[in-house]
Amino acid sequence: MKGLGAIMPEQNTFEFVYEKYKRLMWRKAFDILKDYGLAEDAVSEAFIRVYRNFHRIDDPSAPQTISFLLTIVKNTAINIYHKRNKVLPTDFSEFEQADSFDMEEAVATQDEARRAGALIERLGESERAVFVLKYAHDLAHKEIGKILNITENNVNVRLHRAKKKLAEMAKEVRQ
Repeated sequence: MKGLGAIMPEQNTFEFVYEKYKRLMWRKAFDILKDYGLAEDAVSEAFIRVYRNFHRIDDPSAPQTISFLLTIVKNTAINIYHKRNKVLPTDFSEFEQADSFDMEEAVATQDEARRAGALIERLGESERAVFVLKYAHDLAHKEIGKILNITENNVNVRLHRAKKKLAEMAKEVRQ
């Protein structure tokens, strides 16, 4: 365990992570479930999963930790949503759409996503963290600022720089 883990025992580090991110995780769960109690259930289940995988967290304050936690709570909330809303479809148009699957388009989309991910990885840590929190986790600038301990204005500047660098890198790749 790096970072705070070197200073704090694992239990204290887990408590630190819980206290620091429980509200953020609850907001993410609530956005999906639209129910206070279910959002709390999702966060509780998510923290059980986090505890089981706590060895994967090197630095509790790192953007990767935030991403890891938000991914777990998002998936947990989606699972709860699907369990609570199991309703058989009355029309089968959804299944008919599956027949019109276009393999070439799917491959092209996957390839574009892979290339975009590679470009994002080339960004500096501070710009990448802001970019991922904004576009992968759909957080507001104010929330991103609180998470990263920076001003909302600084979030805007970093996002602008990240977009500019990504546009330049994409232009280089196309040439």
